[in-house]
Order: sequence, then C-alpha cells, then structure tokens
Amino acid sequence: MVGTTIEFYDLYIFGVAAALVFPSLFFPSVDPFAGQLASFLTFALAFLARPVGAVLFGHFGDRIGRKRMLVYALILTGMSTFAMGFLPTYDAVGVLAPILLAVLRLCQGIGVGGEWSGAALIATENAPPQRRGLFGSLPQLGAPAGFLLANGFFLLLTALPSESFAAWGWRLPFLASLVLLGVGLYVRLRLVESTVFTQVAEARQTARLPLARVLARCWKQVIIGALATVGTYVLFFFMTTFTISFATAPVTPDAGQKAGLGYERTDFLGLLLIATLFFAVATPLGGLLADRVGRRRVIVTAGVGLVVFGLLFQPWFGASQSWFATLSFLVVGLTLMGFSYGPMGAFLTELFPVDVRYTGSGLVYNIGSVLGASFAPAIALTMWSEDGNLAFVGLYLTAAALVSLAALALAGDTRKRDFTASTVTAAR
Repeated sequence: MVGTTIEFYDLYIFGVAAALVFPSLFFPSVDPFAGQLASFLTFALAFLARPVGAVLFGHFGDRIGRKRMLVYALILTGMSTFAMGFLPTYDAVGVLAPILLAVLRLCQGIGVGGEWSGAALIATENAPPQRRGLFGSLPQLGAPAGFLLANGFFLLLTALPSESFAAWGWRLPFLASLVLLGVGLYVRLRLVESTVFTQVAEARQTARLPLARVLARCWKQVIIGALATVGTYVLFFFMTTFTISFATAPVTPDAGQKAGLGYERTDFLGLLLIATLFFAVATPLGGLLADRVGRRRVIVTAGVGLVVFGLLFQPWFGASQSWFATLSFLVVGLTLMGFSYGPMGAFLTELFPVDVRYTGSGLVYNIGSVLGASFAPAIALTMWSEDGNLAFVGLYLTAAALVSLAALALAGDTRKRDFTASTVTAAR
C-alpha cells in the first residue's frame, strides 16, 4: 500500500498540474481552451504507455518474481517525476519544453504500468484464500492515499502568491517525490516474495513467454477484464481531474473560455480532499464485501450506481448552486469509485493462472486505463458546453458504465477459483 501510494502520488500531481498550471507554462502560444486540451492530451500519454509497462514488467515478473519488478517500477516512476521538477518552461526553451514533458510522462506511464499488478499479486498471493478480496483492496488504497497527498500538497501551495506559484511553487510536489521514492524503496526491499509464485518457480513451471501464452489462451479474460474496468476509470478521472477545471472556471467566462462554477482553487481542492476520504473508506469496504458476497456482485452494484450517477451529472454538478451540492456530488461519486475499485485487486488477478498472472492482470488493468482514463479529461473538456452544461459529459460516463456492466455479465465470479493453479485448464 505504501508503494502504490507513492506511485499514484507521482501520477496524480501531474493530473492536478495539468488542470491548474501546465496550460500557461507549457502551452502558452495557443488560446486558453486549446492550452487546456493540449495539457490533458499530455496527461493521456502515461495511459498509452502503461500497457507497454505491463508487458515489460509482466514478462520478468512472471519469469523471475514479483518483488524485484516492483522495485524497478518504483524507481522509474519516481525518477521521472523528480525530473519534471527541473523542466524548463515554454518561455525558456520554446517547443522543447512540452516535448520533454511528454517524454517524462511516457516514462512515468511505463513505470506505473508495471506497478499495479505486482503490488496486487504480492497482496493476493500471500493472502488467506477467504481474505483475498480484502487483501487485494489494500494496494488499491494507494489511489486515494496518493491523491490526498498530491492534492494536499497543491492545496498548501495555494497560499503562495500566484506569481511565485507559477514561477517555482508548482515544482515542489515533483521534487518532493525523491523523498517519497526513498521511503518506497525502503519498504519495497523488505517485501516478502509471493508464496504462490515461489512454489511455481521451484517446480520450474514458469512461462517462457508469458505474453504469448496470455494472448493464445487467456484472450477472453483480457477483453472481459479490460472492459469491466472502463466505467471505473472514466469516473475517477472525471471526478479528480476534469471537475477541477470545470469548478474553477469563471461563471461568466472571457472569450475562448467556457462557463463553470467559479470556485476558488483552494476551496474546491478542499472539497475534493474531503470527498477522497470517502473513497479511501469505501475501497477496503468493497474488498471486504467482495469476500462476503462475491467480487462481481459488488462491482455490478457499483456499476448500476454509476449509470444513474452519470444521468445526474448535469442537474447535480453542472447546475450546482451551493458548496453542499458540490460536496455531496463529489462524495457520492468517489464512494461509488471505492466500491467499484476495491474488489478489482482480487477480481482481475483471479482471472489468470499463476504462471502468467503478472502479465495478464497488468494487461487487463492498463488496457482498461487506455480505454477509460487516458482521454477521459480531454473528452469531458470537449463535451463541456460553452454555457456550462455537462449533460453530454454525464451521458459519456453512463455509456462507459454500461460497457462495464455488459462485460461483467460475461464474467463468472472468481472468488472460489483455484488461485494456485499454473495452467489455464486448472484455473477454469
């Protein structure tokens, strides 16, 4: 959980900066809307790179072990984030600035792509069989915890004058990642290797080419698992990235801007942090319920909630007239996120046999991120009407949730599956 918290902190400080400061620092030569769109497209690059990280780290994770790959993934992500703190802006080096930003974002994505499945496997493969849902939800806590750290840091920095924040204040969260990297490495190097993988390695049953075996024998699980995560991903990055842009946009915009809620940046980040606490509580509760009633039942229930929540996006958030309406919207959305995301740690890893589990679960998780998360903020930005109407944004979320529900209808519940099986036939 500590390791994934640091990884997600690295990922999310980019998302917050992409919404708040990167448009003016790295894309100032275009109008404000185009700059925001370009910033969100750069944000999407990490998600496009994540399947590459899943294949790369998954290959060696299935061949030589989970623990070592977790260390390498953390180093790559942490150093990429740290380097962002030294990037020159557009005013200093011109077009080279956004190019360097994009390259480091790609490196970040490759590292995060190898992170999740390794962390989930260390947790679930060392868990008691009747507690895999709960144990698998603990690395998932890295998402809300990392988000709290990232946004909390930016919230503190809003005390700086605007000129200081734009000149050097935004760099501090990126530079601080080096300290977190040291903490994460200390924790990761003390991890115990997965007992299930150790048994397979000692029996010499590891796959020579895990990716080839996944594509040949587990392609249905890859498709079902990836589509099952789409609604969850769209929801999370709508709630944590796009909402910042919309809520802090002026009620009466200038030319080239769109109408929003007119919140001060500090006020809205504070509301978002409060709602993220509900996400943090709901995540292990979702894992606990998944052990009691099954993974699919919990995720499907949350998915039905997402369908309704998307339909309420405009009347609840787009037309919000008070901080209470805004906060209640954020709380409900991120609570649904927790109940959907928590059981995924067990559900996605249980889809695959142990000899290809790192590669298979990593592919599912990260292909889902490409489909659901990569362009979600940019899509929401284009669907946001100039008058501030978010109806089409909500309909997009509803459609994504329906895709996930359709995929889950084809998936059996994985709770009682033989988790130690090293062949697809035995796993089935």
